[in-house]
Amino acid sequence: MLRVPFFRPVALSLLLSLAPLLAADPAKPASPETPVAATPSVPAAPASAIQVEQTERRLADRKFSTSPTLQREASTFVKLLEQLHYNHDAVRSADYAQVVPDYMAELDGQHMFFLGTDKTAFADKYGKSVYYNVSFLGNINAAYEIYDIYQKRVVDRLNWIFGELKKDINLSGNETYRVDRTKSEWPSGNAAADELWTKRLKFEVVGEMLNKKTAADAKDTIRKRYERMLKNLEDIDGPNLAEIYLSTIAHLYDPHTTYFSADTFEDFAIQMKLSLVGIGALLGLEDDNCVVKEIVPGGPADIGRVLKPNDKIISVAQTNGEPVEIIGMKLRKIVEMIRGEKGTEVHLLVQPADATDPSTRKEIVITRDVVKLNSARARAAVFQVPGTEGKLQPMGVITLPAFYGPSDDGDTDSEKTSASKDVARLIEQLKQQNVQGIVLDLRHNGGGYLTEAIDLAGLFIKSGPVVQVKNYDGAIQVDNDENDKIAYTGPLAVLVDRFSASASEIVTGALQNYGRAIVVGDSSTHGKGSVQQVVEMKQVTRELAASKEKTGATKFTIQKYYLPSGDSTQLKGVIPDIILPSIDDYIPNIGESDLPHALVWDKIPTSFFDGAPLDAKVLTPLRQASVERQAKLDEFAYLRKNIEWFKARQEQKLISLNLDERKKQKDADDAFRKEMKAEKEVIAKSDFAFKDFRLGPPPPPKIKAPKKDGEDDEDDELGDENDTYVKADVHLREALRIVNDAVALGKNKELWASNRPPLTATNGG
Repeated sequence: MLRVPFFRPVALSLLLSLAPLLAADPAKPASPETPVAATPSVPAAPASAIQVEQTERRLADRKFSTSPTLQREASTFVKLLEQLHYNHDAVRSADYAQVVPDYMAELDGQHMFFLGTDKTAFADKYGKSVYYNVSFLGNINAAYEIYDIYQKRVVDRLNWIFGELKKDINLSGNETYRVDRTKSEWPSGNAAADELWTKRLKFEVVGEMLNKKTAADAKDTIRKRYERMLKNLEDIDGPNLAEIYLSTIAHLYDPHTTYFSADTFEDFAIQMKLSLVGIGALLGLEDDNCVVKEIVPGGPADIGRVLKPNDKIISVAQTNGEPVEIIGMKLRKIVEMIRGEKGTEVHLLVQPADATDPSTRKEIVITRDVVKLNSARARAAVFQVPGTEGKLQPMGVITLPAFYGPSDDGDTDSEKTSASKDVARLIEQLKQQNVQGIVLDLRHNGGGYLTEAIDLAGLFIKSGPVVQVKNYDGAIQVDNDENDKIAYTGPLAVLVDRFSASASEIVTGALQNYGRAIVVGDSSTHGKGSVQQVVEMKQVTRELAASKEKTGATKFTIQKYYLPSGDSTQLKGVIPDIILPSIDDYIPNIGESDLPHALVWDKIPTSFFDGAPLDAKVLTPLRQASVERQAKLDEFAYLRKNIEWFKARQEQKLISLNLDERKKQKDADDAFRKEMKAEKEVIAKSDFAFKDFRLGPPPPPKIKAPKKDGEDDEDDELGDENDTYVKADVHLREALRIVNDAVALGKNKELWASNRPPLTATNGG
């Protein structure tokens, strides 16, 4: 039986990535200033004009083109989509014309730099030939030529911005600015663009002045932001553009099909295996300097205690090699130099963060080793939950951030980690603590390996179908849990949210179909009902296999999946048995139904499985008890206040550019946040006591760079950096209460069907 990886619906958070084009400058402290009608002019640093001129020369000297290897790769990529993609019949060659505006939007998401005339010109020049050029010739030069215009538009606009920052800016008018322009048209011409950017600059100046900055400091921050953006243009290279362009083609077929450059594919593999070989430090760029942002617990840098947050790395050398200065170098290139084979050494020349003399340097030698990314590994805890008579009941929580597979880093079989193996181990630990029920927390779990989803669902059912998959030709295959052993037979709830997707929806839907769990959470899960296959391009043709150049990979949809009942989760997701109020339900563009070219919902015949959804006589009292708590408990009033405030802010599409009005709104928002923070602290005092359980020794505390002056941590939901669980987690608290209710309800055996494990107060095994 074919087993294929099954991946998450949103872009992976890379361990190390390039800075975004419009990265915000960290807030700096400044003295407050009396509101003014117009900001006084401030002399622009001459460095801006010089930097623009120098950047223009460097950008003009570089030209991207499609290499012979990339030509074969691009042509092969399109043929794979045409022949093997689940949705290939729905895409015609004429549809490839849409790639042009879509690619423009990938480069310029807020529709600020390109002009409407550019869109027309690009459509005329490239639109009709996209398919022929890529499919038959493997030519993606259109990507580079469109980027050349984008580059010119950005440089010209930044030059204009630096000039405008010398002038007074009136902040006393009645103008407004639309912050989200993703669905707006590009400005029709230069005059319209100037008008748009005039408002944009006012919006940014107001925003900085609301951070207690003077007008001069606000302008200085904005100028530095755009100077950095100018430099970031030089960091964009050919592989970046090829990845964006080919992924834009892939998205014609569905939102989850994409192309990986060689570097991105390497990062993807790291995330799926939760390990890499390196030094165990998260790096970032600040003013051309490579700065240590965080030390990964248990990694070589942590064990050696020689590298610290905020240290600046000046140069990198390999054993017996010459040091290479990395100031001004792209972050990805720096990472490539620091990563390496297990057991090898890397030599770093470092300027310590605590050095009083900026010329201080010291050499650090670190031996590379496997770095476990344990932030995504399953963990558990035992919570003490008050019962109906006030007696504390031990309830287990298993948190699973992803459906990861085993690593290939040399661990013995007994030590290999995977989602299903780790959850099975945690269940055993919880059973030893005599827990009366378990909550499986799949919130923000975007998926992972399909095989892991099947194996994990099998921990809670005897055996039988877990998921059905349908190929593009209509052939249906049933994937079963074939292990009769049940790891846990006691009361079970699955906690989900709008970010629970893919493999999370398979497990949730299957356990709901079998009546094995009560599903609790947002109004629905994400709604991703498709299966993706990852293929390295080198594996497809002999020519690519023989190439000495690094090649990429593709992740494309090959199947749709269905629950044992035959229902698809595509678009609709899994609907919880008990729905809790949630801000997630009002966040735009996070569900599958919000994504362009999403596959449709449908249904296939049910499979034969020994189970049925929980009967109404079971769900109704559990739901009623929860509804009553939602009506009377302060924590739900707190939650509803936050939701209403968030909804009001979401509906405010146009933002005032009047400084006085914005200050009034900020004061009101700050007062609301302060009130909510105080309420949250009160609620947190009644959090259930818990004991943490992890696989292996407890991790050492995270070592992170301290927050800089002016950085706001008021909205940090995690509280203490080293807390395992969020304080005042209303949804988790309620899920534990629901399981507690089920324990009491489970004592009445007549309420439970005989075709599934009884939901009783015993922890089973």
